[in-house]
Amino acid sequence: MLADSKNDGVPQGSKKAKGANSGDSANPTVAPRRTFTLKDFDIGRPLGKGKFGSVYLARVKGVNFIVALKVALSLIPRSSICDSSSWKAESVFRHPHILRLYNYFDDEKRIYLILEYAERGELYKELQKYQRFEEERAAKLMFQMADALQYCHEKKVIHRDIKPENLLLGLQGELKIADFGWSVDLWSLGVLCYEFLVGRPPFESKTSSETYKLILKVRYDFPPHISLDARDLISKLLRRRPEERLSLKGVMQHPWIRKYVDKKKP
Repeated sequence: MLADSKNDGVPQGSKKAKGANSGDSANPTVAPRRTFTLKDFDIGRPLGKGKFGSVYLARVKGVNFIVALKVALSLIPRSSICDSSSWKAESVFRHPHILRLYNYFDDEKRIYLILEYAERGELYKELQKYQRFEEERAAKLMFQMADALQYCHEKKVIHRDIKPENLLLGLQGELKIADFGWSVDLWSLGVLCYEFLVGRPPFESKTSSETYKLILKVRYDFPPHISLDARDLISKLLRRRPEERLSLKGVMQHPWIRKYVDKKKP
């Protein structure tokens, strides 16, 4: 039984709100033409809290469909919400490593996003727990990331902010990308790979000015436990000139990635 929403700080008595024409038509809980209100959900424990809102575990009443309900203050006009390329991307995309946005609704004060529930939560917390990942796990996560980003690029959407805090994990530990926007991401992929293997960013320094200098010079060191193949991949992504960076296809075909992705289970 999910906890009562009154105990979790979720606003009550939300008025009838218009539903968005987005979602999965095969799933009655998030049908495109369905109109949602907060009363349609049993609200459970908080999953996370951000700058503009919080995320709660929730269940759609009557069908026992578990979702993550993101509640944010409505600080922008509804027309801007409906036109958001970020939210449209997540609602249209069908990829195993991209977090689904099933639907959304709003009232006078808040916006509610009905999101896919990623059972194992934030990748960042798991990285903190283990300090760094073994190369096999890091390589598989990198492949999943590159595969999802390649799909995004084909849809003319580029991820905004690739870092562990913006990545989630499904029940089997599979990657789930969230939060879309427009930017460049191959460099960030290299930074992320380094952080997976080392447990800290490559250009980390005592001061922001020193970090900035290291980034400009693309100066970083590899700990001795990093394999030569992993170093090769990272060095081909962390290039100052964007045109010199390895493509997403190149990432997925890199020997270090293929070594673990093609590995047969015993």
